[in-house]
Amino acid sequence: MDAQRKPFEGATLPTTAEVEAAMRADGLAPQTWSNGPGARYGWHEHRYHKRLHCTAGSIVFHTREGDHELEPGDRLDLAPGTAHAATVGPHGVTCVEAAL
Repeated sequence: MDAQRKPFEGATLPTTAEVEAAMRADGLAPQTWSNGPGARYGWHEHRYHKRLHCTAGSIVFHTREGDHELEPGDRLDLAPGTAHAATVGPHGVTCVEAAL
């Protein structure tokens, strides 16, 4: 599978700061970004494994295998070379991502 969504299963949703701290503890260099409602990213791919956590709002990642909707607490892992696009939900989105 080129893309894998992992829904959050904890009692409380992690904050952006908590996700950033967890990524740093795993030796990653997190980057946080936000977009307004309806923003779109065109089709592209990366040479690296990408891990992305949604911490606010929502976003749909489109891949050749289907759509992956992320809401707060959800994580998406994209294998290197996975073609993807994205559409931000109606309330905007905040995500934390890092290359593995």
